[in-house]
Amino acid sequence: MFERLTKDARAVIEGAVEQARSGGARTVDAEHVLLALLGSEGGRASFALSALGLGESRDAVREAVGEARRRAGLTRAEADALAGLGIDVGEIVARVEEAHGVGAMTGDAGRPGRWSGGRPRFGRGAKDVLERALRVALGRGERSVGGEHLLLALTVLPGVAGEVLADFGVTFEEVTRVCPPAHSARSAEK
Repeated sequence: MFERLTKDARAVIEGAVEQARSGGARTVDAEHVLLALLGSEGGRASFALSALGLGESRDAVREAVGEARRRAGLTRAEADALAGLGIDVGEIVARVEEAHGVGAMTGDAGRPGRWSGGRPRFGRGAKDVLERALRVALGRGERSVGGEHLLLALTVLPGVAGEVLADFGVTFEEVTRVCPPAHSARSAEK
């Protein structure tokens, strides 16, 4: 799989690993890929994010991801469903943080940089992003997986990253509109 990643996509994955390490996370998750995409420059994903207005909203996106991680990675939809059952996720988070400190539910309880064997472990969410990105690339008739494919994968997978992107108007359709398949762009130039 990694041999199909473009230089840009490899940089995003390396950025996701660094996001996880610096945050003290035990594994690299989909949210780390999103945060790394926000910090990437010069690639098609960076262009798409800027074209869709996320350039000015990067801090707000980071804050939204942080809030979701404080809720143990629950999406707002999941928190709302629990509220329908009489479970106040906000109250639970507040009580846990009161007893154990802010961010106690993020799952980032390890020491930064202390991963087994020094190698990053990819959580199910990050693995799903990589797998879906490959499927998206192949579905678009492209041989390599670029940053734009990682972004497209995040928009269609359930979870915090996709929900946050949708909240800011970054959907699969919008990313495809501003970042069409590479072969389509070449055909249009002819």
